[in-house]
Amino acid sequence: MKYVEWIRTLQYDHVAQQATLVDYLAEVDHPNGFAARASDRRLPVKQASPSVRAVIDGLQALRGVGKLSATTIAVEIGSFSRFETAKQLMAYCGVVPSEHSSGNTRRQGAITKTGNAHVRRVLFESAWGCRHRPNLGAALKQRTPQRGLSTTTNEIAWKAQHRLYRRYVALTARGKPGPKVLGAIGRELLGFIWAVAVQIEHDTPPRPTRRSSPRRNKQNTPRRGDQEAVEPSNEEIL
Repeated sequence: MKYVEWIRTLQYDHVAQQATLVDYLAEVDHPNGFAARASDRRLPVKQASPSVRAVIDGLQALRGVGKLSATTIAVEIGSFSRFETAKQLMAYCGVVPSEHSSGNTRRQGAITKTGNAHVRRVLFESAWGCRHRPNLGAALKQRTPQRGLSTTTNEIAWKAQHRLYRRYVALTARGKPGPKVLGAIGRELLGFIWAVAVQIEHDTPPRPTRRSSPRRNKQNTPRRGDQEAVEPSNEEIL
């Protein structure tokens, strides 16, 4: 970022101020360095099935979802097709509002926070990148074309940018708190993740099953030594 690069050029005459600036820059560089190392590290994606690898590539077309986030979501969720609707996946991850209804009165509270907390944390981190205007940034342009994604996947990803940005602007204009806005954006982002993953799983052929060779029954097959012991000698025959 240009702002951070400008801060690095600052020099203070007072030793304490300069030391404080160095400490603050170290705190900024630490999470960025971890994210870079995690992205460059060869994750065990090659060992996954073709459908999982295709889902990981397809999820990276969504804004805010990088390689590490896509891998985490795909591995933790497993098969997205087992959820008939996106609402079922939302309830599974605990991002739907809780119910406190009685009779004809319906009251909804905070999200349930049931299910996989790790997926929920990665989802909300990815949703934070959806507050910007729809645009194909440099990082998104770099990782999307090389993966040979289908037109349907790209259309869903582009639709998600417009939908989530409008949702963020509308909720912010109504004066909603930041955590509530982030929860709503994350819930809808999970719906687009489900749409992309299900479409890819349906288009990806399953992994061919390996035919196992028939095993010999060791109990009924006599060993070579046993056969020699059972065979009578020539003297016994005479």
